[in-house]
Amino acid sequence: MEYVASIAYAKGKDQEEQFYFPQRNGKDANYLCGNSLGLQPKNVKSAIEQELSDWQQYAVAGYWEAKDPWLYYQQYCNKPLTGIIGAHQHELTVNLHQMMFSFYRPNKQRFKVLMEAGAFPGDPYAVETQVQYHGFDPANAIIEVSPRPGEYLIRLEDILAIISQESDSLALVLLGGINYYTRQLFDIAAITDAAHRAGAYAGFDLAHVVGNIPTSLHDWGVDFAVWCSYKYLNGGPGAVGGAFVHEKHASNRDFIRLGGWWGNDESARFKMEKGFVPEKEAEGWQQSTAQVFNMVNLKASLELFEAAGIGALRSKSSGMTNYLAFLLQQLKGINFQIITPENCNERGAQLSLFFPDGGKEIHQRMTDAGIIVDWREPGVIRVSPVPICNSYQDVFHFYEIIANIASNA
Repeated sequence: MEYVASIAYAKGKDQEEQFYFPQRNGKDANYLCGNSLGLQPKNVKSAIEQELSDWQQYAVAGYWEAKDPWLYYQQYCNKPLTGIIGAHQHELTVNLHQMMFSFYRPNKQRFKVLMEAGAFPGDPYAVETQVQYHGFDPANAIIEVSPRPGEYLIRLEDILAIISQESDSLALVLLGGINYYTRQLFDIAAITDAAHRAGAYAGFDLAHVVGNIPTSLHDWGVDFAVWCSYKYLNGGPGAVGGAFVHEKHASNRDFIRLGGWWGNDESARFKMEKGFVPEKEAEGWQQSTAQVFNMVNLKASLELFEAAGIGALRSKSSGMTNYLAFLLQQLKGINFQIITPENCNERGAQLSLFFPDGGKEIHQRMTDAGIIVDWREPGVIRVSPVPICNSYQDVFHFYEIIANIASNA
């Protein structure tokens, strides 16, 4: 695509804004931090007011009589999510510890877990404690695949080589779909296939993927995946998380899981009988009733995703991120390196800019100028133009501001 470093070009690529931006210096901030927390959709307020009204009017009867009956609330989010992640509706529902209870069942021979080095800490903490719970030493049971010396990205060939080498002892491959630091997108299909050939399960943390990049989890044969909803899905701070369980496991009622009332067979749920009989789908992993006031924001946001289409959003994302890379190439007098893959098919809606020195000061100057982006030690500024809420103009204004910083460095 032919890009032009001008505001007129950026305006020509944009559409009507449907999100609220935080204010800085009396105007909308240049918010390129949706990879950490998504913006508030403008339709959220009316959606919350509807639930408040139904709660006031119906009380407990709202489970059946509310405009969107609360009894089935999780299903309202499931449908649009199926198109985003490439799942069947009955394959969606909870979180990493729950999934590892089902999919990490080690024995003396097969007990190892393969992870990416430098994963977001939540995953290593969960795996470390799960390994210890089963009586294994994390130093022996957890294998980390790292970039080669002098490189920032992990090579697919190195991941596949470790899976092959450890095939007799590997119980689980658990990677982030996208590395949060470099924004490298892993080949989920190839890794899943290799894990299965080695006799291991394949699971993925898609916190930085869902709402960012379309996937085909069912067709790829992924065993399970988990994600949060407060980043690209714009579900709000602390928004409910989600999980995918492939139907080959979800449809097997004998597949081990932690039971909960809401995961019990719906036809017998209100009989209050002993004996857990799980739903014959991913809902069999549910624990309790839907968190309506937690999920209403997500439901409102997913309506926008459904209207836009994840394919169109991905196309816009690639265009905006490529435009950002093009603009950054025009900069002079500022020393940084883009450590995100150059190929847009190998990255999501973010560029990670590594500053060998002075990065913290530059980040502060960006903040003072009304830019909201993310800083990560030891020297990375993560810039994330999110397609559903950001515009080409946001990207161009970021470039203008950082160009001004560079000229005054």
